[in-house]
Amino acid sequence: MTSRQHDIVVIIMAGGAGTRFWPLSTDTRPKQFLNLFGGRSLLQQSYDRVAGMVPDERILVLTNESLMSLVYEQLPQLPESNVIGEPLRRDTAAAVALASLVCRRRYGNPIMVVLTADHLIKPVELFRKTILSAANAAASETVLCTFGVQPTYPATCYGYLESGNKITNHEGIAHYDLVRFVEKPDEPTARAYLETRRYYWNSGMFVWSVENILDELERQLPAHLEHLAPAMEKEGASGWQEALTKAFESLKATSIDFGVMEGARHIRMLAATFYWNDVGGWLALEEFMEKDGSGNAHQGKLETLDAKNNLVFCENEQETVALIGVENLVLVRAGKHTLVVPRDRAEEIKQLVKRLQTKNK
Repeated sequence: MTSRQHDIVVIIMAGGAGTRFWPLSTDTRPKQFLNLFGGRSLLQQSYDRVAGMVPDERILVLTNESLMSLVYEQLPQLPESNVIGEPLRRDTAAAVALASLVCRRRYGNPIMVVLTADHLIKPVELFRKTILSAANAAASETVLCTFGVQPTYPATCYGYLESGNKITNHEGIAHYDLVRFVEKPDEPTARAYLETRRYYWNSGMFVWSVENILDELERQLPAHLEHLAPAMEKEGASGWQEALTKAFESLKATSIDFGVMEGARHIRMLAATFYWNDVGGWLALEEFMEKDGSGNAHQGKLETLDAKNNLVFCENEQETVALIGVENLVLVRAGKHTLVVPRDRAEEIKQLVKRLQTKNK
């Protein structure tokens, strides 16, 4: 337990588009708001994991301005002022910079726990223990903490973290110096990473003090703070959204990894031992779905004849899908849309969605 546990503020970033879950995930109801498993949406499950650690008044959700009503609907227990709408998508560095300035204005110099709204993590107790271990380090040292997940296969859809010297082992949670961030590798490179046992999946979650992250933002992305600072004068008052729109129009889109973390001076990586799944696309659901004797994972009624290793998802579970003589397909039915794609090309759904968005415009 950290001595500053009472001074933690949790930031849930919930502005993603979730295009890899099309056609179920759309611009008006992206992945984080969907109930894919567990009886609660991914956003609600993200809230549930931290609700026992801090009071609702110290949980902020950053999302797209157009999605604020969905957050109010799914998390009515949060104060409305704790749901902050980004007027434009400018990637995660903009969200972190805005959240940092809001935290400084409202709470002083708390420990910020920056989490995602669309991951599956369990068990909750181990997750919280890891968060508190990072908070303890961030409260006592000038470090930015991140979490590396022990890889279980040579994934090419994740970025990686290369660990350095072990610094400490706090209640069974190992802390390492971080050598570097690595972009998504090809499969041979990913296999080589696993063999070294030094590389971890990049979870995209962070813990730091407001003062330390603002120092790094000032050093590496000063324009972000320069443009957002005037808007902060209207925070909580009329004209707040208009001021944010003006600020965001001037921001360059960049991720917090590329914009800050890769060039940060003091980074600590905690080796996460909890289960983590970024639920990045349809294939990530397979382990949670019912399977028949031929390896066909499905939600909805499925009839097959000589078909195997397919994934079928029907939003309306009363629908029936029949497959004959096909294998290794992903088939999704949602609303008026149907998706059919080979398993090994599922990542290309994002490209399809971009094309559809262009046509709609």
